[in-house]
Amino acid sequence: MGPRKPVPSHIHEALLALFRNQPGLAPALLRDALHVELPTYTETRIESAELTEVQPAEYRADLVVLLYNTRPVLGIIVEAQLAIDERKRFSWPVYVVGLRARMRCPVCLFVGTEDEAVARWASKDIALGGESRLRPFVLGPSRVPEVLDEIRAKSDPELAVLSARAHGRDADVDKAARIANVAVAATLDLDDDRKRLYFDLVRAALSEAVKRSLEAMKPANYEYQSDFARKYFAQGKAELVLKLLQLKFGPLPESVIGRVQSAEIEQLDRWGELVLSARSLDDVLS
Repeated sequence: MGPRKPVPSHIHEALLALFRNQPGLAPALLRDALHVELPTYTETRIESAELTEVQPAEYRADLVVLLYNTRPVLGIIVEAQLAIDERKRFSWPVYVVGLRARMRCPVCLFVGTEDEAVARWASKDIALGGESRLRPFVLGPSRVPEVLDEIRAKSDPELAVLSARAHGRDADVDKAARIANVAVAATLDLDDDRKRLYFDLVRAALSEAVKRSLEAMKPANYEYQSDFARKYFAQGKAELVLKLLQLKFGPLPESVIGRVQSAEIEQLDRWGELVLSARSLDDVLS
């Protein structure tokens, strides 16, 4: 299978938000997933991503994370790469050299991708001329840790969401659903903006089989205690009920679609049970 086609930019920005909201995520993944030896540091900061004096768009990195130990000890250029783009092999070295000159410390390039073909492409050394080469550190989906422990997920919700994104379509549906489950549970105590963003990121990455498994299971240590959680799981059930109704009865009136989309979980469960035996749309919804 070839690389994915370019995807909407909001996914790119949402993935970067994980690293922006948790500055320690990039060095943690470098250390734990890619086994990169990091210098001793006491602080992690998000730094300006503008990397040249004159700032054309192609010379602006996605995100810059700096490790400090009274002074900068390592700069990390974080790039979320969703498709193969040969232009990046010319601009990435500029990012590294620009940040190194500005901060006067070592700099590395960390590329995260959700596509294994893109990961293989990004992992190739970039020849700079002579014997000089730039070797990116690349995190593809297969190298993202599987976060199955709720305590770990609660302590690092961004990593839990990244794990759900990476493994939400795995062949082991039960395990993928457990990963998504703990990621969802980890978001419930966050502020509404992060919670909404992270819920959407998790759900968008799941296969239909994993969604069905997740909707059928009891969420980790809570029973829809959050209104937002109820809405999240209801959305998934509503999509399933609408699909079943459309397959059996054909195109649906807007009034029916709206009614299903606004229904409570319990009502959706009852409608889902009635679809197979019902002879008409009214038999289900009346």
